[in-house]
Amino acid sequence: MIATQLIMSGMWLQDTDSISSGNSKLLMIFIGLVALALLVQAGALVVMAIGAAKARKRALAIVEEVRAKAIPAVESTQEFVKNYAPKLMVLAENMVETSNIVRKQAQEFDTTLSDVNVKARAQAAKADEVVSTAINGTAEILAAVQHGIRVPVRELTGWINGLKAGLDVLVGRSKHFGGYGQTTYSRTTRPTRDNDIDL
Repeated sequence: MIATQLIMSGMWLQDTDSISSGNSKLLMIFIGLVALALLVQAGALVVMAIGAAKARKRALAIVEEVRAKAIPAVESTQEFVKNYAPKLMVLAENMVETSNIVRKQAQEFDTTLSDVNVKARAQAAKADEVVSTAINGTAEILAAVQHGIRVPVRELTGWINGLKAGLDVLVGRSKHFGGYGQTTYSRTTRPTRDNDIDL
């Protein structure tokens, strides 16, 4: 509109002789085109303003809806935090204290377990030594008992064999003197009897 007014005022200020009729027609066409462009531009601005108003209304509706749904959630969250924040702090402190106590107990248990392990190993070594000593002592006792039994039994067997041999010799001589027969014995061999004791 301002441009049209400027062009019109420019035309009034000019001399009427300087503009020919052909030029005035071109000037009128040019002014009409400028006016049409201005009208199209104004229409586009109006459409843009209407679109912006609709978008604004839609955005405000969305914001209102979000606010209507979010405000109760935010208020309940604030109320929850207000009510339970001290309890959560106490719970966190208790958990920290519990964690410290559990850690100390675990360290004490580990120390106790290590001590028990060391003592158990020492006791196992002592028990092994006692068992080894008992086995060795038992073996020595068994060897001594075997030796103590075997030697007297051999000696007794020797005595018994000697007595038998002596009796056999005496019985043999008495038969010889009685005339029943003659039995000769050599030193190295003697007749075996069923009741000889051999070990």
